[in-house]
Amino acid sequence: MEEIRCTECRAPISAEYYNTPDLIRCPSCSVPIKIDVFPALLRGLEPGKAGDSLVDDQASCFYHPQKKAVVPCDQCGRFLCALCDIEWGRKHLCPGCLETGKKKGKIINLERHRVLYDATALRLAFYPILIFWFTLVTAPVALYLAIRHWNSPTSIVRRTRIRFVLAITLSSLQILAWIFVIAYFVSRR
Repeated sequence: MEEIRCTECRAPISAEYYNTPDLIRCPSCSVPIKIDVFPALLRGLEPGKAGDSLVDDQASCFYHPQKKAVVPCDQCGRFLCALCDIEWGRKHLCPGCLETGKKKGKIINLERHRVLYDATALRLAFYPILIFWFTLVTAPVALYLAIRHWNSPTSIVRRTRIRFVLAITLSSLQILAWIFVIAYFVSRR
């Protein structure tokens, strides 16, 4: 059970101060406070399975009132059933807090999309072949992207490195072609 703290001084408040009929004073800073908690918080929650139904005095899920709560959300404190519980690192979050964190950018390591460097490098190496003069710029860029991001995560769906290999091969051939063209014109002088 996570301890409840005073809203002013952040000192932990012991369980004897919970669910009192009147306001009490914080033992540390003497600010008047009132702490009302569900009996399930003091008793602790038993792990449940998705689909566990609610029994008389058990806490229910915020999103599914007919389901037994198995854990509170670490962000907002709502009780969650096994279906609504989202484990994020060492925290348990509800769907609402996860969505809010995603929108506000508070959940830092939530991956929303990936740049597919292998496909980008292959396009940079292949498309300019149609207009050969562009390869003077795009071939070195494609070669750089393919080598630089060789170990970067590719797609969320597992992919091979064949696009990187093709991009490196095509861009290397284009760079060699440019070297031969430039050497040819220099030697003709």
